[in-house]
Amino acid sequence: MKAIVQDVYGPADVLELRDIDKPAVGDRDVLVRVRAAGVDAGVWHLMTGQPYALRLGYGFRGPRNPVRGMDVAGHVEAVGSKVTRFQVGDEVFGACKGSFAEYACARQDRLAPMPVNLTFEQAAAVPMSAFTALQAVRDKGRVQEGQKVLVIGAAGGVGTFAVQLAKMYGADVTGVSRTAKTDLVRSIGADDVIDYTREDFADGRRRYDVILDIGGNRSLSHLRRALTPAGTLVIVGGEDGGRWLGGTERLLRAALLSPFTGQKLLSLISAEREEDLRFLTELLEAGKIKPVVDRTYPLAEVADAIRHLHEGRVRGKVVITV
Repeated sequence: MKAIVQDVYGPADVLELRDIDKPAVGDRDVLVRVRAAGVDAGVWHLMTGQPYALRLGYGFRGPRNPVRGMDVAGHVEAVGSKVTRFQVGDEVFGACKGSFAEYACARQDRLAPMPVNLTFEQAAAVPMSAFTALQAVRDKGRVQEGQKVLVIGAAGGVGTFAVQLAKMYGADVTGVSRTAKTDLVRSIGADDVIDYTREDFADGRRRYDVILDIGGNRSLSHLRRALTPAGTLVIVGGEDGGRWLGGTERLLRAALLSPFTGQKLLSLISAEREEDLRFLTELLEAGKIKPVVDRTYPLAEVADAIRHLHEGRVRGKVVITV
């Protein structure tokens, strides 16, 4: 099969389109014929091996799994002997390792039947970003009806879902984005939009019960100025801290400070949960949330897709078609 492979960490130039063997199918695994695969910030971090701390879990000199990609949507090609939920031909979506390929192997509890109202491209834009948004809004932020919620990075893959989910839970939502993306943030239901190139959300005029800082690099002191005295800050990733620790440095500072203030300063490392994927499927089929696809690239152009993502111009999610 054809797949996007890397032998060493580095920029997008390290990615190569090669012919490799299909992945082996374990007893509880599902082999998926990939139709589409999502691109998110995690793909860039695993490709570059940055921050360096992540190499402890993924391979020090090079990635143990050389095929990138985590979001997947496609057809079931084969199932393991202990798989009971799927059969050959089913349309599925979910999370796996190595979805930038013609075939990918996933655990059956990381997949769900594809929502009937989505295309493969739309379904592939959902899993990792929507997992993160749901767990940030519902589990960490505990967003409730009537609260004022600020979503920083509202036009990205995670942010577009976070805005919609916060609205679903009854919050008054303000999204933060750059000028070219404010129209998108309004279109997905934000009550207000702040263009961060023209306005500072922490200018003291407004305070928020919950702030979701998605992939940001703002200081804790800056974020806390926009938070109510008993508000909750949820840090979702981040690009500060340099090559060694990356965003984890700010997460550590938040954890140390939180016990000494009335504000909750929390961080999120999202998890791939079967029950969350089922819940998201229900929301998608009911039209309560929808994926936003910026553009699609063919498999051979994964490197260009990742470059486009890293430049910060993406509105929603970039998707690879296979």
